[in-house]
Amino acid sequence: MFKPLRHVGKAVGTATLCAAMLGIAASASAAGIKEGLKIAFVPKQINNPYEVIADNGGLDAIKEFKGEGKAVGPSDAGASSQVSYINTLITQHQNAIVIAANDANAVVPYLKKAMAQGIKVVTFDSDTAPAGRQLFVNQANAEGIGRGQIELVSKLMGGEGEFAILSATPNATNQNTWIKYMQEELKKPEYSKIKLVKIAYGNDDDQKSFVETQGLLQAYPNLKAIVAPTTVGIAAAARYISSSSSKGKVQVTGLGTPNQMREFVKNGTVKAFQLWDPAELGYLAAYAAANLASGTITGKQGESFDAGKLGKRTIGANGEIILGPPTTFDATNIDNYNF
Repeated sequence: MFKPLRHVGKAVGTATLCAAMLGIAASASAAGIKEGLKIAFVPKQINNPYEVIADNGGLDAIKEFKGEGKAVGPSDAGASSQVSYINTLITQHQNAIVIAANDANAVVPYLKKAMAQGIKVVTFDSDTAPAGRQLFVNQANAEGIGRGQIELVSKLMGGEGEFAILSATPNATNQNTWIKYMQEELKKPEYSKIKLVKIAYGNDDDQKSFVETQGLLQAYPNLKAIVAPTTVGIAAAARYISSSSSKGKVQVTGLGTPNQMREFVKNGTVKAFQLWDPAELGYLAAYAAANLASGTITGKQGESFDAGKLGKRTIGANGEIILGPPTTFDATNIDNYNF
């Protein structure tokens, strides 16, 4: 908001005041984002706590640049559950769709249809095949996330023993990419005493993830850790273990939000886990979509755009924009975060 210039030694003339106001106006419009853009977020699941935080971050950004935002999506994480929502958004002539894809390929034909009609498509959190979007806003470097999960669980396990992965859906692009790098990291000599015994799938459903945790503990009595690179899975696993005889014996780690994991860190079930700020991820995705829809960028590598409070961002190879490295949360810092 423009504030009147204060009297400093001499009167401020009308011309000076107008020049100052024009300068502020020019600065405010420098980003080049058009007002009134219609941008829709399509989460993996509309009621997933992580997705809600991410979508709300995007909606906050849309308010900043005076657009019209909304979040619509399925209540389940099925491969094709998002298709009907994409089709509806096409008929509503949205300026941009921002989607966290449940499947890398199932939604591509429909997103291509959207782009053919001039709608800009940005994926975030979970990518599609490149043909399905113009930009992908990634939480962090995928390789860094995957390898970092193994580094962390190795420390928690004391460098040896059996562990399992509790993932989301078998088709989740982000989960599968992280798991691929986790498996590559495990090939290093320093992890020779660590064994991955099972990759289980909770389908990003709380109850199924809870039951899968129980099944892992029964099937592998020597299990020392569960890595859940999904916020639904890590919370469900921690909840089960916190009230079982495995508490203190089986480590739970992965990717979760501080607010959902705080009680489990406090009661000793979880020693450490990782994540980025999902609200900032959604915020960045909204600004990327708005700049695409406004024509300030086309999606080419090397282009830069203004992302509000996150500053200037540059598009990397294959249309990827990276938010930043994840944070490791533990008892020493978890109370410093609220999301």
